[in-house]
Amino acid sequence: MSVDMARSLGDFLRSRRTRLDPASFGFSGRRRTPGLRREEVAQRANISPTWYTWLEQGRGGAPSAEVLERICGALMLTDAEREHLFMLGLGRPPEVRYRLADGVSPRLQRLLDSLRTSPAIVKTPTWDVIAWNRAAAVVLTDYGALPPGERNILQFLFRNPDVRARQHDWDSVARFVVGAFRADVARAGLVSEVGELVAQLSRASPEFDALWRDNEVHNHEESGGIKRLMHPVLGSVELEYSAFSVDGRPDLGMIVYTPLESAMAARIGELIANA
Repeated sequence: MSVDMARSLGDFLRSRRTRLDPASFGFSGRRRTPGLRREEVAQRANISPTWYTWLEQGRGGAPSAEVLERICGALMLTDAEREHLFMLGLGRPPEVRYRLADGVSPRLQRLLDSLRTSPAIVKTPTWDVIAWNRAAAVVLTDYGALPPGERNILQFLFRNPDVRARQHDWDSVARFVVGAFRADVARAGLVSEVGELVAQLSRASPEFDALWRDNEVHNHEESGGIKRLMHPVLGSVELEYSAFSVDGRPDLGMIVYTPLESAMAARIGELIANA
């Protein structure tokens, strides 16, 4: 860790410590300065008071991720503050915290809805679709017609014959989806949590079982960024897609599909208007 980064880390820790109310944590006594004392933060974080003091003084060296997590809890840091602390201390963001979600903020939904002719969805690391726009409903899948527990992309792909029939090259799509799903759940630390879903799909689909056993991993760039569908009304559809993380929720991913031709965009708009 550079001298400047160590100093910045110490300054940030000190600023977060002094904003806390000691009484809220059961600490009492007269104080010359506001906030918690260094030894009180160390006590809450279950680390050495000397080590914590050195960190604030910019001479403690690079702390471990475990120590930083304890300090985050001790100082009651927000997600943004936690990320900043890790960037100062280790030069990298912390591991993503996965949180169960059954929807998105109104602001994000308005963004999805503003993409009138571009299908767009928001999915969790376990590939459950939790938000979508009208274009996604008419071009991809009518997610709103399904119970929340059945809005999983892998379930669609391997267990829904209509969704399978729409894929231009189902074998390639299936291989990519399984590999990308594997990478996402590992990145989010959810390998154990998806065990039941994987077991269900393996029993229901020998093809999924074989792909899962192959242990391949993929990212979105490897697919070429193009999705081809056979739509019952629109016919052959080519969509260029991009994947984004959601600000403030890095465990969620937004995928936007853009028609490659303006004529197709116009037809999607007409289909939405007449739906």
